[in-house]
Amino acid sequence: MRLPFLPLIALASLVAFSVTAEERMDAESFERYTTGQTLRFSAEGVPYGMEQYLPGRRVLWAFLGDQCQEGIWYERDELICFVYDDNPVEQCWSFYRGENGLRAVFEGGDGPGTELYEVERSSDPLSCSAPEVGV
Repeated sequence: MRLPFLPLIALASLVAFSVTAEERMDAESFERYTTGQTLRFSAEGVPYGMEQYLPGRRVLWAFLGDQCQEGIWYERDELICFVYDDNPVEQCWSFYRGENGLRAVFEGGDGPGTELYEVERSSDPLSCSAPEVGV
């Protein structure tokens, strides 16, 4: 008995999806992946910003060409949330780990959130334009 062609294509698609599927990260997996690293992110293929993940769930964030902002991150309701010294408003994201690094989806506001993609990962510190940060 021969299997119909369409189910074979569907099966191949399922296998391909399972190989490239992303894993949603909890706080522990996010911390293991990011601590000691500096990640550069893009949005819709355009450079967006970079963040250095320090021990103790501390971070330095900078939009491209902007000064660094110090902050912290924590887990709340299965989201990774950030609060920065210059902006005390909580910013929460869902992080997914795939073959090409992280994908972050902003989980605030109305409608679909901003999606950021990791484009580079390095153990080099973030080069800050703010003289008082001095990293």
